[in-house]
Amino acid sequence: MEAEDIAPGLDVSEESLRQHLSTSGPDDKLRLDLHLNLAKWDNTPIEGNAWTAGTQPNTDMRRSLVIASLKLSSETGAEFAMHFPVAKGDDTAVIAGPWEPWYTADVRRERDFYWAHYVEYLRTRRGWGVEAINSLDKATTHVVERLIDPSRPKAGQTKGLVVGYVQSGKTANFTGVIAKSIDAGYRLVIVMTGTTNLLREQTQRRLDMELVGRENVLRGIDETDPSAAQLVDYLDDEDWINNRFLSHGVRPSDIGRPDIHRMTTSNFDYRRLQQGLPALEFERRDRTKPLWRPENLFTSDARLIIVKKNSSVLRNLVKDLKNNADKLDDIPALIIDDESDQASVNTTDPRKWVEEKKKRTAINQHLSNLLVMLPRAQYVGYTATPFANVFVDPTDAEDIFPKDYLISLERPVGYMGADDFHDLELEIPDAEKTFANSREKAHIRLVGEKEEEQELRSALDSFILAGAIKLYREAHGASPFRHHTMLVHETMRTAKQKTRAEFIQDLWRGAGYLSGGAAGRLDALFEQDFAPVAASLELGYSNPTSFDALQPFLGHAARKIAPNGNPVLVVNSDKDIEQEELDFDKRSVWRVLVGGNKLARGFTVEGLTVTYYSRDVGHAEALMQMGRWFGFRPGYRDLVRLFITPKVRDAFEAACRDEEHFRSELRQYATMVDGRPMITPSDIQPLVVRHGLRPTAANKMYNARLVERRTRTKEPSSGYPKLTDQAALDHNIDACVPLLKAAKNPITLTGGRGTFEALSGIIPHRAMVDVLASLRWATPDTFAADLAWIASLPGEVIDQWVLMFPQQKKTKRVDFRGIGEFTVHGRKVERGTNIRGNSESAHRAAINDLPDRTPTSGCAIVYPVMDKDRPMDKVADDGYPQGVAIAFMLQLPDSAVPADRRPLVYQVAVPDKPLYAIVDE
Repeated sequence: MEAEDIAPGLDVSEESLRQHLSTSGPDDKLRLDLHLNLAKWDNTPIEGNAWTAGTQPNTDMRRSLVIASLKLSSETGAEFAMHFPVAKGDDTAVIAGPWEPWYTADVRRERDFYWAHYVEYLRTRRGWGVEAINSLDKATTHVVERLIDPSRPKAGQTKGLVVGYVQSGKTANFTGVIAKSIDAGYRLVIVMTGTTNLLREQTQRRLDMELVGRENVLRGIDETDPSAAQLVDYLDDEDWINNRFLSHGVRPSDIGRPDIHRMTTSNFDYRRLQQGLPALEFERRDRTKPLWRPENLFTSDARLIIVKKNSSVLRNLVKDLKNNADKLDDIPALIIDDESDQASVNTTDPRKWVEEKKKRTAINQHLSNLLVMLPRAQYVGYTATPFANVFVDPTDAEDIFPKDYLISLERPVGYMGADDFHDLELEIPDAEKTFANSREKAHIRLVGEKEEEQELRSALDSFILAGAIKLYREAHGASPFRHHTMLVHETMRTAKQKTRAEFIQDLWRGAGYLSGGAAGRLDALFEQDFAPVAASLELGYSNPTSFDALQPFLGHAARKIAPNGNPVLVVNSDKDIEQEELDFDKRSVWRVLVGGNKLARGFTVEGLTVTYYSRDVGHAEALMQMGRWFGFRPGYRDLVRLFITPKVRDAFEAACRDEEHFRSELRQYATMVDGRPMITPSDIQPLVVRHGLRPTAANKMYNARLVERRTRTKEPSSGYPKLTDQAALDHNIDACVPLLKAAKNPITLTGGRGTFEALSGIIPHRAMVDVLASLRWATPDTFAADLAWIASLPGEVIDQWVLMFPQQKKTKRVDFRGIGEFTVHGRKVERGTNIRGNSESAHRAAINDLPDRTPTSGCAIVYPVMDKDRPMDKVADDGYPQGVAIAFMLQLPDSAVPADRRPLVYQVAVPDKPLYAIVDE
């Protein structure tokens, strides 16, 4: 881009350029464009870009090369360095194998229409800065370059997964991917949203507004024509009327760029034949050649289909594609699967398949059909909760396992996420936590100990007080806060949501917000909560110095929230509730929103400031998707409050740890070789840890296996071989011979209310691991995850095991393999053959008093056990006792407890693959 193009008539000598940079403001167009281009050149990968001369991205050497290539003086280079420092490194983590480089700098420069206009929209209409745009550019390039060249003669598919954060801008990412993909030649784009109309419509409008643009929406229609309202879906939209929709300035096809034909609108999901089959037929300049040939591809238009994950909708789409006159093998297609862990995953039970014939759920089957029908389709899944996706069967070629790449996006600037609500790494005692050093104390308010009416009223007080502070900030120069919302989310049942709404309405009427009756409560809340939190966070916002300065804005806030006396908007499928529709796009929303699943999973609750949440869920995926309070809170981060129970708080904290561990796994495997990642998700299976709730729904974990159980105490309980399997019992006694031989020291221990006798001894850690690895269990996986963790512990954590064989004075002892006599303990037997080998509380109480125990010692209480109802004379005493199992209670040293709080670890099960794909030679 030349300076003359940006500012016609500008003197573009180096001296005048330096003068312009020193005097222009941060929003100057030339300055912004220079910054963007420098950031792009700084970050250009070496692969496929000869001009980089092997210089690493985002380094001083690369910047020096750029300055030299532009033939600029060192003085100008120094000026650039002052105003435009070298872009920071890319924090995106990519697991991917080798790919065929095709999306080069030349391709991007030659075909840069929709992406360039999208960037301009983000910069001018949404206020994105250079750093945010540069980050989006890098992240979207990571995706697009791993698709297959749409003009490549040989058809091919890729499947990938992009992992973002809840409410973190994933839509912006896949909008950018679509823009770059259409520019590059992809001509059929299918966006699969969540399962609700609300989310589909929100996604449709967002793409129409920021990518498709006015010209493609109108398609030549005169919007002043009275009949246009029947054909164009946004003519009454406030943002359309005020020219906030992107405008390309010209119909793209008039300047040789592809138009985008919308096959769905904001009002209508995909309907079969609604636009006629010809709408799905692609223009070809040369009808004798396939669509993917460059002479056809770059003169044809794109089709955009945005559908919710509904079986009948997808069935219609599949049928229309099958009847399409175009050869499906020739269509470069892009399938964006938003919320890809919802509905897309096959949740049928493999144990119920007939003769290994896969049975699929409806949405998964339709998605599989699309992938089979469109051999040039590229599948990109997007989610913030990826666990269900990585548990998809990787050997199923027609399913959506991200076999080619897995990309973890960096946390965006300005995002409020888990770290802003939970003290994950803070080791300060609760009594010493303050608003300044504890993010939890600043933003979370625990409920469940007081009367519900009092706690919910406190949440309403926080909501109206926060609204008044927003109005105060507007009056003191802040940008207007178009939306201000409170979310009450407690149940998925519509009847209970209606009851809850009525309860809130009654609370509001008696709260005294307009009569002055609430002044005392609000004054105390301001002085004890909002004012000190704002002061501690030091975010630079305008804040009232006293409650008196805020009072003039309280009545205004109350009237905005409840203009007709009702502050509540119920958002669910109940048609009997007569109220206005929730529409953040068409009107300002200052309301209390009561709802369930419609307000979860992917839907953005604009202006969300206060959340009252007490709903329990069964797994971490669902819990994280309920976290609508995560996201961007420009100008009011200090006002965000979350009212939750301690149980939900702890569950969220555990789920956040699961998420961060998974991201660290991805970073671990995002190894670069010559500037390119070399490992695919098919080569390694990332570990998924569990600190609290199950990672995802049980029906999404059929392919998951527990590979490590990182707990300090191990007690297999009823996991021992059946008492009828004498061969297994004998095998285990033989395996335990090293333990029997080591237990030679008689000791007396105190446990519970008295003393007991025991035999004690020591065995090296590796010898103990060998014993545990030799044992047989009720099922092969009974102890496998525990053993994997124990075996992985290094010598500095555990170097020996102290043994305890409790002995009973009045019970006949039994000879084991001629080594010695040991007490056999009676235990309960279930279903006639399954024995429970549980330890006794008195023995557990004495474990800390074992002699020779050190900080690096493991401790093992070992019990030979038999059916408590079986006569002792039925047990042989010739060294080969019958019906006796060897049971354990193991305790690891304190230092063996992982810093991430004893998680369970899962991994996708891959037939015929070892547990670990990467090993040291």
